[in-house]
Amino acid sequence: MSFLRPSFKGERALIAGIAIDATGSGMYVPFNLIFFKHVTDLPLAQIGLVLTVTSLIAMAALPLGGTAVDRFGALKVLIVLYLLRALGFALYPLAHNLALFAVLALVTAAGTRAAPSTLQARFAELLTGTDRDRMQALSRSLGNAGLGGGTLIASVIIATMGDHGYVAAAWLNAVSFVAAAVLATRTPPSPDVERKRATRKGGYRLVVKDRPFLALTLANLSIAIGYTSLTILIPVFATDWLHIPQGLIGSSFVVNTLLCATLGVPVAAFARRRFSTRNRMAAAGVGLFVAAFAGQIVLGTVRPHNSTVAMGVVLACVVVATFAELVHSPAASTLAQSAAPAELRGRYLAAYQSSWALAQALAPTLFTSLVAVDGRLPWLVITATALLGALVLRLTERSLPHEAVYFEPPAPADKTPQPAAS
Repeated sequence: MSFLRPSFKGERALIAGIAIDATGSGMYVPFNLIFFKHVTDLPLAQIGLVLTVTSLIAMAALPLGGTAVDRFGALKVLIVLYLLRALGFALYPLAHNLALFAVLALVTAAGTRAAPSTLQARFAELLTGTDRDRMQALSRSLGNAGLGGGTLIASVIIATMGDHGYVAAAWLNAVSFVAAAVLATRTPPSPDVERKRATRKGGYRLVVKDRPFLALTLANLSIAIGYTSLTILIPVFATDWLHIPQGLIGSSFVVNTLLCATLGVPVAAFARRRFSTRNRMAAAGVGLFVAAFAGQIVLGTVRPHNSTVAMGVVLACVVVATFAELVHSPAASTLAQSAAPAELRGRYLAAYQSSWALAQALAPTLFTSLVAVDGRLPWLVITATALLGALVLRLTERSLPHEAVYFEPPAPADKTPQPAAS
């Protein structure tokens, strides 16, 4: 199993940290508002407002984190972000007043916003070529496995300890971040040469002027809105439009998590063998998304009265969308990672990550507003945005660096002069 063979000293420590981080996050992400209500004893309405406001403010952490990565290296920034979140979750049980909860929520939200692009920069520091693609698939697989495992652990703790289980889960999550930080110290340091070149002037102005990369980022925004459909759109669509009992809706998340955890690496490896460029592999993944969204539109038109039949079709579409995710995500992420110049990689990847953050911020309002008009309308919108994203992916293939686009660099043309015909 070649995907388990380390490419650098400390790789196992890095991926173990990713899995532990995800396991800790799985202890609170599925519960979210209820988790914080039991941990802080604050009113639910205040918690929701604070989490929304701090999440939006924390988007400023993305450009700051990108600048820090270019100046200090991804390793140091990653460790700081792990420890910031550990501090936040360790102190949450003490946050019985709104001001302290708001401060802790802002700290943890900032760490959560900046962490993905910092981790991507860390991969780029340590890996090259198709090893980056392999790590993308492996980290996503381990992340989903960790989320599922963390949710199961939290469920057992809460069932055993009652309300006190939420506090225990908060502290266990804090411990998971500390463990991830310790494991990160066992990986190689960030290259000095890249940080020395980061003194070059321009910063984010150079990112904005890089039209192919900007187009890649905008394409990802168009596609990322569709990613949010699993957790935001499907529950509303299934209950309000299809009238499926709420107790069945969670199965879609379980199916997605299990498939991502078990099939992420082999599906990505299979897709890499079928496509010559990352753009084409990512666009093929988007094509599967379009098929899944079209299936939901048909289901929303037929609207079967049998809840079991309706939920079965929803799950079939979720399976197709999950395979779309497994094909698109590693190719698109490595494409952005490899297209970013080393000396400004932190800023470039922070800009790219902003497309994910913006999609997550826009999706709740967009989906709920459209479902209120017609349950099929949000699926039509994300089908159109996905097609637009796929088109841009194909168009940028010629303008992005070859080493980013191709899994294996194309062979140079033979320029040997041919003898003149006699």
